[in-house]
Amino acid sequence: MAYDPGNRWTARGAAVSQAEIDVGLREFMLRVYNYMAGGLALTGVVAYVAAASGFYQQIAGSFLFWIVLLAPLGLVMLLSFRIQRMSLSSAQLTFWAYAALMGLSLAGIFLIYTGASIARVFFITAATFAAMSLYGYTTRSDLSRFGSFLFMGLIGVIIAAVVNMFIMSSALQFAISIAGVIVFVGLTAWDTQAIKEMYFEGDGTMVAGKKAILGALKLYLDFINLFVLLMQLMGNRRN
Repeated sequence: MAYDPGNRWTARGAAVSQAEIDVGLREFMLRVYNYMAGGLALTGVVAYVAAASGFYQQIAGSFLFWIVLLAPLGLVMLLSFRIQRMSLSSAQLTFWAYAALMGLSLAGIFLIYTGASIARVFFITAATFAAMSLYGYTTRSDLSRFGSFLFMGLIGVIIAAVVNMFIMSSALQFAISIAGVIVFVGLTAWDTQAIKEMYFEGDGTMVAGKKAILGALKLYLDFINLFVLLMQLMGNRRN
């Protein structure tokens, strides 16, 4: 059974009522969310331990820090472009390694911001993400038409962020954070619907598992980026 943009369910060429509960799709999406939640939990634990143990402070400014900073990008590209050639276990291991390395790279948040503000922004991010993901899952509107707009917005945010690394403008950083939040809120709904459309009942265990990992990676990135941007806007810095 596959989902089409017109929100109709088809099976062997016959139309099926939308009211019919699709257990397979629900199980697939639950697997996606479980992977994503597990990745976020691993990232949070690694980030906290790295900051609390002093490991992050030890590698900050060293060559190892740049490896930790750039390695997640390499793993994202590996999963995005090579996952079809990987075994399911290798794809899972790569995803968990990526989540752990992201934790190391984000450990500085625990040194810059207070614990109370981190917890507050995390729950705000979680509520916003849940609302938009639920919208993307349930809406009958085709969100694919917003894809090019969101992609251009993302490219604009990245370019502006790179430029601001040199000019260090607080006003530009504020604008980047606002624009970034809008983009990733939209991407959360868009990606959720796109992941829903990835589901196909005839997929084998390995194919379905790889799709779930790839979907979880997309939502993980949406959540992490939304969290970081909201921290920049709402986080309370330590004295």
